[in-house]
Amino acid sequence: MKLGLFFDLRNPEPWARPWPEVYGATLDLLERAEALGCEAAWFTEHHLFDDGYLPQPLTFLAAVAARTRRMTIGTAVVLAALRPAPLVAEEAAVVDQLSGGRLELGIGAGYVAREYELYDRDITRRYGLTDAAVAEIRRLLDDGVVTPGPAQRPFPLWLGYQGPQGARRAGRLGVGLLSLDRSLLEPYRDGLVEGGHDPATARTGGLLDIVVAGDPEATLERILPHYLHQANSYGAAAAAGTGREPRVLTAEKVLSRRTGPGSVPGLRVLTPDEAVAAIREAVADSPVEHVYLWASIAAMPDDLVEEHVELLFTQVRPRL
Repeated sequence: MKLGLFFDLRNPEPWARPWPEVYGATLDLLERAEALGCEAAWFTEHHLFDDGYLPQPLTFLAAVAARTRRMTIGTAVVLAALRPAPLVAEEAAVVDQLSGGRLELGIGAGYVAREYELYDRDITRRYGLTDAAVAEIRRLLDDGVVTPGPAQRPFPLWLGYQGPQGARRAGRLGVGLLSLDRSLLEPYRDGLVEGGHDPATARTGGLLDIVVAGDPEATLERILPHYLHQANSYGAAAAAGTGREPRVLTAEKVLSRRTGPGSVPGLRVLTPDEAVAAIREAVADSPVEHVYLWASIAAMPDDLVEEHVELLFTQVRPRL
């Protein structure tokens, strides 16, 4: 199992910085994290967010490939249904060559209507479009169609589908499942069998909502405004163009639903000991290859990011 970091590269008000500083600081952080033992970095995608959420993860991963040497780099996820399959395959092949065969391509269907409108795609067909994209991208990469081809063959592909139906679809396609939900293992393995794949090839990975800190309560208090921005921006994006009003979270609502010291729904600020226990529990009895944690919650303070990364890879990782 590889332990890594997950990035969305937001730059929200009132904490906004010049974009070259945001991107440069992320690359600097990855160099430091790799030196501490970080084994993977995953980047995700959204479009038209007010805070500049990363829209092109493979473009950014080309820079990550040039600034790192050992860590796996991946997308969790790229919205392949928005693009021609040859474009995704060619970009992935270039990044894989730049990195010396370290890229893993996670693909998802998305859920934001205005993103599909931006690319003139029909969101009601997103799962069929995504399934087709996965099959075609695999053909283009594994059969030597795109040039230059990737360094890795077969090329590692993942699907970020959720729910039993999505897990079964990922299995039928014979790709990894980006979910740590153990209830999805049975439908995922059933899908592998249906698709003619060996169920022993099942592999999973995914995000845990953990930030590591020496003082979880004090850290949660400082992160909370950033967490509220993150949660409310996702809600607004999901509601945009649907006629629905987004649900708005407030600090009072979130804190009234505490799940433990330093923890609220969707965010657990844990000590290193607590983080070790939580990660062990999340991966037990599952074919987990990757676990990744947020690198930062919506531009949270730099000192908290640095503490989180240092504790994660110097105190948590060695015990896993």
